[in-house]
Amino acid sequence: MTNSYLWIKTFHIVLITSWFAGLFYLPRIFVNLADEKNPDTYARLLGMSDRLFRFMTILAVPAVLLGVTLWLYFGVGAGDVWMHAKLFFVLLVIGYHHACYGILKKFRAGVNTKSGVWYRWFNEVPVILLVVIVALVLFKP
Repeated sequence: MTNSYLWIKTFHIVLITSWFAGLFYLPRIFVNLADEKNPDTYARLLGMSDRLFRFMTILAVPAVLLGVTLWLYFGVGAGDVWMHAKLFFVLLVIGYHHACYGILKKFRAGVNTKSGVWYRWFNEVPVILLVVIVALVLFKP
């Protein structure tokens, strides 16, 4: 293995970990936003959400690009069933990220219709996706 491969893999893992930290935390802020009645606190939570979403997106883009580099340039998982499954779940993660943006837009517009309990359940989705993706990478079924 070359040093460039190991550096790309290192940064891919670090960026994925950081991106998922945001995916775990943003819906927790949504829980608080859904239940918040104080306009000042709501505005502060909304600002936190906006900044976190921007930061998550900044992390997600290179994370995905480095993953594609590992796959296409270094041939990691090329032609393997586990990689196709992993890519499917990565697309679901990207869809979840996009869903968070849609929810954030609703909170900005003041038209959220979901409860804090709903967001608590919504918050479990990235955990499940991460477990499946890590298992696919480690076990390579």
